[in-house]
Amino acid sequence: MSGVVTEPDGIPRCPWGMESAQMADYRAYHDTEWGLPVHGDDALFERMSLEAFQSGLSWITILRRRPGFRAAFAGFEIAAVARFTEADAERLLADPGIIRNRAKIAATINNAKVAAALAPGELDELIWSYAPDRAGRPVPRTVGDVQPVTPESTALAKDLKKRGFRFVGPTTAYAMMQACGLVNDHLAECHVRAAVEAAAG
Repeated sequence: MSGVVTEPDGIPRCPWGMESAQMADYRAYHDTEWGLPVHGDDALFERMSLEAFQSGLSWITILRRRPGFRAAFAGFEIAAVARFTEADAERLLADPGIIRNRAKIAATINNAKVAAALAPGELDELIWSYAPDRAGRPVPRTVGDVQPVTPESTALAKDLKKRGFRFVGPTTAYAMMQACGLVNDHLAECHVRAAVEAAAG
């Protein structure tokens, strides 16, 4: 399986973060966001929601629509989305700036209502309680070393579902864990890995 890719700029990156005319968005996301620790209930709610919308699609599809998602879902402010009505759901189904999937839209509104019932900071604490011990995780050297599901993501998904959250299966939960810095899945020789470790420390 593929290891890091060194581009003309001489910087080694995870293969999915390589630059091309079509993937420049990915490179910026890879270099400046993915894997860095994310905290805050609203910020984590946004990541959870976007990962749910990504299910069955490529991440670039979601990334390029992120501004539209933020506009449509009130900046992913939990309290605001929790007040969405059936009329809002219908409005979202007609919004070309997002992925117009009825089940995912309903799940996002439902999840906001569930999150709104938690104490401030509780969603952050809940999600981060499933971060594995960084010292005990092997450093991935190729993309084949990165698994789509882990015991921690399975346990997190189970806990979230028990509380009433939807569209948060083990794979979606792990994608959120990767994106939000609960784990560092940048490859060993990727130039971002050390920065992510420093931010986590």
